[in-house]
Amino acid sequence: MKIPVKELVVCEGRYDKIKLDSVLDADIITLDGFGIFKSDEKKALLREASKKRGIIVVTDSDSAGMVIRNYIKNITGNVGVHHLYTPRIEGKERRKPHASKEGILGVEGIDTDTLKGMFEAFKSDRQPPKITRAMLYEDGFMGRDGSAERRERLCEALGLPHNMSVSALLQALAIVTTEEEYKTLCDKMQN
Repeated sequence: MKIPVKELVVCEGRYDKIKLDSVLDADIITLDGFGIFKSDEKKALLREASKKRGIIVVTDSDSAGMVIRNYIKNITGNVGVHHLYTPRIEGKERRKPHASKEGILGVEGIDTDTLKGMFEAFKSDRQPPKITRAMLYEDGFMGRDGSAERRERLCEALGLPHNMSVSALLQALAIVTTEEEYKTLCDKMQN
């Protein structure tokens, strides 16, 4: 059974996300390793998520993972940020021909029982928001005259980057707001 977690879970790469997704019922985003340094969209998403629902950072226990953690601390002011540290276990991931530079397992290599134990303290009765493409259409954020401008105003109100695609906006809305907050914001934008 997957562990429900309300906070946004942040990991380094797609294989880490696949592993975490096998044990968690959570919103999980990847940083694409050091790609976080260049992604204004992800930086804004982390800032908003840390303030509104909290984030859990799970990176490898190597030096690169520590650099990424420190960067996240800086961009969020460490507000609403929880750091989970994987144990330093020597070995290599199955998919890789060689062990990492430091010779320890990353998130993807940690066994599922250990990962579940790490997240046990964050277990919740998570109810993801039910904001859909149909709602965005009905509320004028896509497929209508002026929808791009309305999306920009919505992004501005939520502290998100402008020019987000509809798909990116849906993902961000699921992370930084609730359905009720979204409806309230839509009502305010009507006036």
